Amino acid sequence: MAEITINANGPILISTEGLTLKANDGSTIPNPKGSMVALCRCGQSDMKPFCDGSHKACGFEHDPSTA
Repeated sequence: MAEITINANGPILISTEGLTLKANDGSTIPNPKGSMVALCRCGQSDMKPFCDGSHKACGFEHDPSTA
């Protein structure tokens, strides 16, 4: 079962066990290698939907405990 972690000021981390990502058109987005994927929340990544660390440079801030 996939586990999802929303990081303060960073990406959403999802374990890849049993995970399938789909694009708007229904096509499957291949998971990167490894046991976790990091999905962009700041909108600045050049690797969307995956995080490339751009949140650090753009100053993205969000505390997941505030919803």
